[in-house]
Amino acid sequence: MDVRRRPTKSPRPGTIGDGGPHKHKQQQQQQQQQPSSSSGVDHNLPKASDALPLPLYLTNGIFFTLFFSVAYFLLHRWRDKIRNSTPLHVLTLSEIAAIVSLIASFIYLLGFFGIDFVQSFITRASHDAWDVDDEDDGTRTQRFLIQDEDEDDRPCSCSSLPPKPTNLVVAADHPIPITTDPEDEEIIKSVVSGTTPSYLLESKLGDCRRAAAIRREALQRTTGRSLAGLPLEGLDYESILGQCCEMPVGFVQIPVGIAGPLLLDGSQYSVPMATTEGCLVASTNRGCKAIAASGGATSILLRDGMTRAPVVRFGTAKRAAELKFFLEDPLNFDTLSLVFNRSSRFGRLQGIQCAIAGKNLYIRFTCSTGDAMGMNMVSKGVQNVLDFLQGDFPDMDVIGISGNFCSDKKPAAVNWIEGRGKSVVCEAIIKEEVVRKVLKTNVAALVELNMLKNLVGSAMAGALGGFNAHASNIVSAVFLATGQDPAQNVESSHCITMMEAVNDGKDLHISVSMPSIEVGTVGGGTQLASQSACLNLLGVKGASKESPGSNSRLLATIIAGSVLAGELSLMSALAAGQLVKSHMKYNRSSKDVSIAAP
Repeated sequence: MDVRRRPTKSPRPGTIGDGGPHKHKQQQQQQQQQPSSSSGVDHNLPKASDALPLPLYLTNGIFFTLFFSVAYFLLHRWRDKIRNSTPLHVLTLSEIAAIVSLIASFIYLLGFFGIDFVQSFITRASHDAWDVDDEDDGTRTQRFLIQDEDEDDRPCSCSSLPPKPTNLVVAADHPIPITTDPEDEEIIKSVVSGTTPSYLLESKLGDCRRAAAIRREALQRTTGRSLAGLPLEGLDYESILGQCCEMPVGFVQIPVGIAGPLLLDGSQYSVPMATTEGCLVASTNRGCKAIAASGGATSILLRDGMTRAPVVRFGTAKRAAELKFFLEDPLNFDTLSLVFNRSSRFGRLQGIQCAIAGKNLYIRFTCSTGDAMGMNMVSKGVQNVLDFLQGDFPDMDVIGISGNFCSDKKPAAVNWIEGRGKSVVCEAIIKEEVVRKVLKTNVAALVELNMLKNLVGSAMAGALGGFNAHASNIVSAVFLATGQDPAQNVESSHCITMMEAVNDGKDLHISVSMPSIEVGTVGGGTQLASQSACLNLLGVKGASKESPGSNSRLLATIIAGSVLAGELSLMSALAAGQLVKSHMKYNRSSKDVSIAAP
């Protein structure tokens, strides 16, 4: 079945020139009033009831009479029992039969008239709200223009045509939206039956939003579960095609808060944080306030290089060692760089590090990537080098383009020691008065807590790069807000927090060292409207034309500065014993847990 084809060119409901949705409604009513000439069935005959083999009006009359009769009978019997001091729970056979009849008639009348009333109310509401464009659920309808071009000539990729209306109606006894569009209904059935693969809807329909709506409805029918709380409208589905997400059925809403201003390297930044954890933004904001009141923070970028490490195998360990020596020879680096750099005008090979495990060789390439996070860029360069090496080492067997010596999206000592992405150190000196008035604690308490918690406590736990209070909280929130890969929070949150009393013990020196912050300002989720707006707020949107890579490097330093603020505030709350109190205020409830506990 070719789901792109539409059988008619007649205007759709609500389009210009067809009289709008009211004319469409009148046409539907006229069609319902006209008897079918081909079926041979008289639609004016009384409709039979599902409860009794009688016409509907007779069935309703019987149950009405039964309901009021048994109700009257029971009321009189109970009145007599009360007068005679007879227990009400002692029932005769006739009273039991009357109660059963009352319940049965009540269920029938409630099911028939109650559901019918809700259905008619929802149907009227859906017709009246035809032109409303600001509803946020997944069943709203929209106004569309007439489409004049030939549908069969459309390309398979998503076009800029307005989305097709689905006119979804939610029935009270059916929690799943039911489409009333005949063509969409046919496509949904083909997806449910497996005739049309769900992942081909975008290419076959040429309309990404319509494909998402049809896939959503097919999913609900297949699983029998409603997606009513998952928004459908408000996302540009064309922008994610082939780049961010496959087979979409909606999008998840995450609130974005602003912490700051963060005074970093002489500039102020309002930091967007997407999170569902209460108190996180407020805590980071307090840390920003303390840093600003003390003159600001300073950041230093130590390294900037993305890595990829393929694994290759030889027949002997000696042969693997020969390739290792070849790759690490400085005389060969220029040739390898030339081969590597052909893949991109921004990707530049910085170094090669090798490790041997028997006959297997792990080759860790490091390269600059401009303003992109750079995983694809470095992978293409690595592939060029592997193809080149195959000429001199024909017995080399490439097992995988990634051998986990990179290491991506996993906690690894190589990233903690060597770094990956941007390696940043951020520091600030917090004045004694600020520690006391803003952070509600003292310098000595903070230094002691940091040593016992972030250093000794993490060492006791065998932490790998986790010598901090909650760096991952801030990194994840900024990552989500700015369109970074949230899975790379694993290595990007590697951080060691240091605190020391300075200036004769009066002030606090605090620093965070983060060796592997993996961020970019182009590509991936950064091009989505919401994430792009957050990058623009920070002044790092897109690629820098004056100095390639400067935007992504600035974003990494802002993240480190935000982590510094978060660490400062949380450690102060712990030192002052305010953690539970603040979470009860901002993240849970205002109830006193000591009173609520049994």
